[in-house]
Amino acid sequence: MKQIIQNLKNGETSLIEVPSPEVSRGNLLINTTVSLISAGTERMLVDFGKAGYLAKARQQPDKVKEVLVKVKTDGLATTYEAVQSKLSQPIALGYCNVGKVVEVGSGVEGFAVGQRVISNGNHSEVVSVPKNLCARVPDNVSDEQASFVILAAIGLQGIRLANVTLGESFVVVGLGAIGLMTVQILRAHGCRVLAVDTQPDRLELAAQFGADTANPAAGEDVLAAADKFSRSRGVDGVIITASAKSHDVVSQAAKMCRKRGRIILVGVVGLNLVRDDFYEKELSFQVSCSYGPGRYDSNYEEAGYDYPLAFVRWTEQRNFEAVLDLMASGQVNAEPLISHRVAFEQAPEIYRKLSEGEQGLGMILQYSSPSFERNLKTIALPRLTGSITSNAHSPVVGFIGAGNYASRVLIPAFKKAGVKLHSVVTSGGLSGSIHGAAAGFQYSSTDVDATFNNDSIDVIAVATRHDSHSHLVCRGLQSGKSVFVEKPLAIDREGLTAIQAVHLGLKDKLDAAPKNHLMVGFNRRYSPHITKMKSLLAKVKEPKSFVMTMNAGRIPAGHWVHDSAEGGGRIIGEACHYIDLMRFLVGANIVDVQARCMGQLASGKVNDDNATIILGFSDGSFGTINYLSNGSDAYPKETIEVFSAGGVLSLDNFRVLKGYGWSGFKVFKTWRQDKGQTECVKAFLSGIRENVPAIPFDELIEVASVSLDVAELIRKQS
Repeated sequence: MKQIIQNLKNGETSLIEVPSPEVSRGNLLINTTVSLISAGTERMLVDFGKAGYLAKARQQPDKVKEVLVKVKTDGLATTYEAVQSKLSQPIALGYCNVGKVVEVGSGVEGFAVGQRVISNGNHSEVVSVPKNLCARVPDNVSDEQASFVILAAIGLQGIRLANVTLGESFVVVGLGAIGLMTVQILRAHGCRVLAVDTQPDRLELAAQFGADTANPAAGEDVLAAADKFSRSRGVDGVIITASAKSHDVVSQAAKMCRKRGRIILVGVVGLNLVRDDFYEKELSFQVSCSYGPGRYDSNYEEAGYDYPLAFVRWTEQRNFEAVLDLMASGQVNAEPLISHRVAFEQAPEIYRKLSEGEQGLGMILQYSSPSFERNLKTIALPRLTGSITSNAHSPVVGFIGAGNYASRVLIPAFKKAGVKLHSVVTSGGLSGSIHGAAAGFQYSSTDVDATFNNDSIDVIAVATRHDSHSHLVCRGLQSGKSVFVEKPLAIDREGLTAIQAVHLGLKDKLDAAPKNHLMVGFNRRYSPHITKMKSLLAKVKEPKSFVMTMNAGRIPAGHWVHDSAEGGGRIIGEACHYIDLMRFLVGANIVDVQARCMGQLASGKVNDDNATIILGFSDGSFGTINYLSNGSDAYPKETIEVFSAGGVLSLDNFRVLKGYGWSGFKVFKTWRQDKGQTECVKAFLSGIRENVPAIPFDELIEVASVSLDVAELIRKQS
């Protein structure tokens, strides 16, 4: 299938071939018939992409500060690579999609194959969209009209926040597609409307929809017009749907309002509010969030949990349905807003014209390719010059997952090792196609089964969300392939036990250790700094004490990694790195585990990303792991200290290792941060060739089990 993407580095908009997405639980798979270009939002994204680095920096001062801090802690080279990687991540454009359901995911009710639906899906021939972001289209509403529902819902949410009542007077500032839809919905609420804009054709449309109009560009005094319109009482409210840098828009809105009037910001304008404008009138000002309640709530949008109707009457989905009902009744008409009808294949040309200043309210993209052409789950990728580095005897690798870490670190490490990159599998297809083509993969796919069943693939690399790891590891081993899985190995006892059972079953079947190897991405033990530290510690025969600190930084509470069922929490998902590292440096079994977290969060949730872990080893060594998210990002992210035999080894962020009182050693530096990712992959592949596991299976199980022990100890504190 084809999909529109935009390159944030240079602003180029292109149409690329990607495999059809999988329909995951709670989703609908939709064949697109039309989609609508949101001229304001999408022009802004294109313009940002075309801007130079300096202009991008000016638009995102907070990001600049983050970059400067990262340079200080991680070094210039590492930071530069991270920034380039971020800018190289293409974004999928579009969020106003109409099509027919071709497949219904498990756990979805109320939808059926063949139904017409609207969704916030991208500009793509096939989209997979969560059920709560979809709504059925009534028979008497055309696909083209329905494509405006998402934009209209944005305006409707602003109206709901204004608590509009019958007979009130409202001003709408800015008559783009959202503004003109807002005018119509206000009229449907029984409101009098004054529409303000500088473009005569848009004002004419507003007048057709029953609004009074004012054009400041034609010399009209907007405040005087509002005064006359409100019968000198002041308007009840102002809804701002404009996009402008000026701070005067809100100030002018305040001057229009009556005492205790309401101002709702739906668009984007300057927000240097003047207190006097609001003080005497006791005005209310509120920023509206997109389509309504549920927006940016992963439980609602991704997991599919609805808000109870009795307590949250209007959610995103119910706002979509309300707009569709208004369209079906004829109270809202999007037909006059359509300015362009273009074949989907010509979309890049429309974006070029848009970035050059072409105006348009409703730019409709029309999709006409046959369904069978769109729904291929695996596609061949273009071969890029210099992308193939393997030889005839190299192992053949299939990747599952192509997120930020996989694309920026893991895939390049495998490529550098000289393997044959066969296929990359992702749920949506886009990231796999982009990063797969750049790295030299032969295929991009959304079919996991095909990867496991492909006899030409020797190695599976798993870089997906944590809850899928144990299942994919088991499938990989059972299919006779070696498996490299990003940490953690498993997020619960059930998953870990399943892996052990599969390994034991293979061992019994072969009457020997399986030749398909398992490796967890514990890269830190392969850092050159750790290699040096290990060689220095090998000369010390007495027990050692360790202090390892991971200044992990805060991750938003709603992030999937915090979800015990999906991410397993940060101790299982990240602190396992240091449990493995300490186990490796000591070289002895872990015999005692203690842990304590920093108390509950205000929400009552266990504060498991601020914890201390104490490990005891069979040789008498012990160590403390401080996993903390409450520190400053100006402090090094990772520090390691080892105390033994009258000496101290101190490692700063995998850049500088120093020895204090350590005979024959003072300092070891690398010009850039090196956490051992490349060497980790090399060790795994070497182990396959020599049939000697890079990390013994029992040691992988031990570290995973201890990580679960720690998480369980912390959870008991709740």
